[in-house]
Amino acid sequence: MNDTAPQDNQPDGNYTGDHANDEEGSSDATEGHDDEDEIYEGEYQGIPSDANARDEPVALGQPLADGLKDRRELENERQADEEELAQQYELIIQECGHGRFQWQLFFTLGLALMSDGVEVFVVGFVLPSAEMDMCVPDSRSGWLGSIVYLGMMVGAFFWGGMADKVGRRQCLLICMSMNGFFAFLSSFVQGYGFFLLCRMIAGFGIGGAVPIVFSYFAEVLAREKRGEHLSWLCMFWMIGEIYASAMAWAVIPHYGWSFSMGSAYQFHSWRVFVVVCALPCVCAVVALTFMPESPKFYLEVGKHDEAWMILKQIHDTNMRARGQPEKVFTVNRIKIPKQIDEFVEMQTESGNLFSKVIFRIKTELHGVRFMICNLSSVISSMYYGLSVWFPDVIKHLQANEYASKVQRHNNERIEDFTFNFTLENQIHTNSLFINDRFISMKFKSVTFINSTFQSCFFEDVTSVGSYFRNCTFIEAVFYNTDIDDSKLINTDVINSTFYHNKTGCQMTFEDDYSAYWVYFVNFLGTLAVLPGNIISALLMDKIGRLSMLGFSMILSGISCFFLWFGTSESMMLGMLCLYNGLSISAWNSLDVVTVELYPTDRRGTGFGFCNALCKLAAVMGNLIFGSLVGITKAIPILLASSVLVGGGLVGLRLPDTRSNVLM
Repeated sequence: MNDTAPQDNQPDGNYTGDHANDEEGSSDATEGHDDEDEIYEGEYQGIPSDANARDEPVALGQPLADGLKDRRELENERQADEEELAQQYELIIQECGHGRFQWQLFFTLGLALMSDGVEVFVVGFVLPSAEMDMCVPDSRSGWLGSIVYLGMMVGAFFWGGMADKVGRRQCLLICMSMNGFFAFLSSFVQGYGFFLLCRMIAGFGIGGAVPIVFSYFAEVLAREKRGEHLSWLCMFWMIGEIYASAMAWAVIPHYGWSFSMGSAYQFHSWRVFVVVCALPCVCAVVALTFMPESPKFYLEVGKHDEAWMILKQIHDTNMRARGQPEKVFTVNRIKIPKQIDEFVEMQTESGNLFSKVIFRIKTELHGVRFMICNLSSVISSMYYGLSVWFPDVIKHLQANEYASKVQRHNNERIEDFTFNFTLENQIHTNSLFINDRFISMKFKSVTFINSTFQSCFFEDVTSVGSYFRNCTFIEAVFYNTDIDDSKLINTDVINSTFYHNKTGCQMTFEDDYSAYWVYFVNFLGTLAVLPGNIISALLMDKIGRLSMLGFSMILSGISCFFLWFGTSESMMLGMLCLYNGLSISAWNSLDVVTVELYPTDRRGTGFGFCNALCKLAAVMGNLIFGSLVGITKAIPILLASSVLVGGGLVGLRLPDTRSNVLM
């Protein structure tokens, strides 16, 4: 019996592939028969080939060859073929069942999605510490957050498009490996410029996670399972937030978790946090090496043998887990959509490179569903804007309370005194210090104005948020301190000596209530998402994607309005938890709808385009809402409420996709 693959000139294309399972598909009755005469049960028989059709003369009453048809006829035929393939693929996935394979892929892709959630929040947690540690001036402050979002925005569009050309698994492996490597490297670099570069490349890598993960997982789910299990997958993004918040809370404030190599290399606790946050990405890369490519993608690019083998692997894996290893995979034919040269209509044009590039861009953008992209941008800008505004408002309330407790000392004279304790939240004006010693102590939020230090000795002194304005130092000695020109503002230093000054900007989180509180606020806000995530997963396939999207946006918009009445930290925290819990259903619905709206050859590109707009909207939301902290509550509250309610009303008018098969 001949078991070789069929040649293109076989008349009917039926064959027994090498990948067939002999125990499940072989039969004694097949001996003595030709390959063309027998179709084995449970084995893939290939696709009938019509490669010679174009070379044969056209007989009267026979279908026209492809070369004699116009583009519209070819497109109609391809559309019919794709619809038939979509229905067939849905039946195949139903036969494969939902079981061990889907759960293995679920946890693998969940780790990748968790890494994206970590990357978004690690920026905000690391930003204050990294900029302080690297002595970043206020003029460059904030670049880290913006440049990481820029990398994620470009990465989402690039990797989403590449996933439609190269494959879901391959692209996800590359982009996750890139993120893990450069995220790990960024924890060791000392210069702020190199740190920015590493985080930008890491952001570029992780930008591809969301569009690829949802496209990949949706293509192995049956229609009745798709909405629910894609919503469960969304929980990993929340788990990434919880992980980042918990690790920041546990690691960063511990200033003692650091070491130095001389005065040039410092490794503080925030760098330990960066390393810890790269671990989910590393785990995702390892797990992905054991998973196959999406069979739907293989079918789209014409690799039908590979697709059949993966579908059989899914079927057999699930059947063995159910205790039914004897059950045969009965699929033996898979429809081939008609392939159309996308540059056919350019034959009358010049055909130069510029024209091809323009045509490619038009082709890619033609399939983008801009209404869904607009809704994604609305939710993203409001969510990330409010996520920045909530903690900053709380920090602003704390700062006002802290400033109200400042201790003021005027016209004091202190002579021959030893300071060996922490001075905190004080302002000294027109003070005179003579022969005083400052030994192994800290200045924390202390300002000296128009003060004089004569014959004073400073040793092992650390200053955080402390400055000397219009002061005078006469015959002073500084040994192993961090007091430098950045803290001596319009200050005269006369006959004074500096020995072994500490390099870099010194950080301390000891007894820093504000740092602990910010991480705790983010942790609680993320934990509040859990009930909304569970509800959306259970109801996604019952009430419909667009209904859940619309009502979630409307309710979260209404919850924003009640922020107007928040006057304390506890009230603002409660509103943050309520908003996060209500808005998560809209996010989950958008992810499911976006996957179902795009065909396989545009799914990664369309999802990536929407995700790139989300990142751009997130940057705009951060800038707008961040600039309003401490100024007014009216604008952010009214803006968020009106935009979310309006977007929800638009979402309710869109067609639902829960009954659609994946094209």
